[in-house]
Amino acid sequence: MTHPFLNLAPLTASHFAAIERRVAALLSTGQDVVITQGEALLPLEGCIRSGARPGSAALNVVTGPYGQTFGNWLRDCGAAVVDLEVPFHTAVTAEQIARALERHPEIDFVSLVHAEAATGNTNPVAEIGEVVRAHGALFMLDAVASVGAEPLLPDAWGVDLCVIGAQKAMGGPAGVSAVSVSERAWERFAANPAAPRRSYLSLLDWKERWIDGGRRALLHAPAQLEMLALEACLEQIEAEGLDTLTTRHAAAAAATRAGAMALGGGLTPYVHEARYAAPVATTLRAPAGVDASDLVAKALAADPSLPLIAGGGALSAEMIRVNHYGVDAAPAAVESSLATLGAALREYGREVDPEGARRAAAEAWRTTADASRK
Repeated sequence: MTHPFLNLAPLTASHFAAIERRVAALLSTGQDVVITQGEALLPLEGCIRSGARPGSAALNVVTGPYGQTFGNWLRDCGAAVVDLEVPFHTAVTAEQIARALERHPEIDFVSLVHAEAATGNTNPVAEIGEVVRAHGALFMLDAVASVGAEPLLPDAWGVDLCVIGAQKAMGGPAGVSAVSVSERAWERFAANPAAPRRSYLSLLDWKERWIDGGRRALLHAPAQLEMLALEACLEQIEAEGLDTLTTRHAAAAAATRAGAMALGGGLTPYVHEARYAAPVATTLRAPAGVDASDLVAKALAADPSLPLIAGGGALSAEMIRVNHYGVDAAPAAVESSLATLGAALREYGREVDPEGARRAAAEAWRTTADASRK
């Protein structure tokens, strides 16, 4: 008996292009869209290595670990890098970006993460885009964690390079990603002798051999399973409705934040202001005297299916992350996460109010959903 994952017919160029068009529709973009055969770090690195070179200058905004990675790549390309580091409990503002650009008028490339799932914050890209566009720099946005979870309008916001991945709010596979590329980004890539060419990192190869060739011949054999899974998750989003999907994620974030505050036991939101809290994941600060990694381990021992994880690296002792994205952007996932965290906190002798947390989460969910309908 043949397994349904095996012996698949090759994905045709026309089928590939049709999936590409659906990604463009998801982003409401008229720019070229390139689907890349790998996790989103592939197009992110490709964008940086195509857009940065010796003699260029970049403003790299660091609101979480991915911003740190981008800075390393930019320096490796020979660019002069100005890191704008923002505490992980908040977001960068357009005013901070504007001041940095005023101090460094030579900056011609800006890199920013829209939503940082790892730290639970999200940045006001629409306002930032206005500032970057007025300055004239190329604007690269990592929207892997935000696509499907909150509004994302690269064309309207002046984003030249918008990278997405399907594995979070889109509810799709991790092994395929995409980037929308503006005309001036293509021009900059073509003018950069150091931009990857004849390379798996090369976006120019896709431009010259796929887009300019009329999308008739693919560069290599597509990863069929990932492409079919991407198509399936796009169909699912279209069926649910993008507005409904983003509302569901906003409601999950509001419910988790409200429920955690009502739960007590010393849990507090890691991101101080709700307006800067990402709808894809809520980060919480562990109570004093409680190790976040141990607390999460106790919760997962009770229910391994919960979307809970401790913070990474230095944050592992203090940060708890509730990943309410995709199928976990649902009332049951939020309520189960809060209830199990409450039970784990009781093992530390903390007083918690699980029923109060459940009521607060349910009310926040209703309020957010109702507001979206008005």
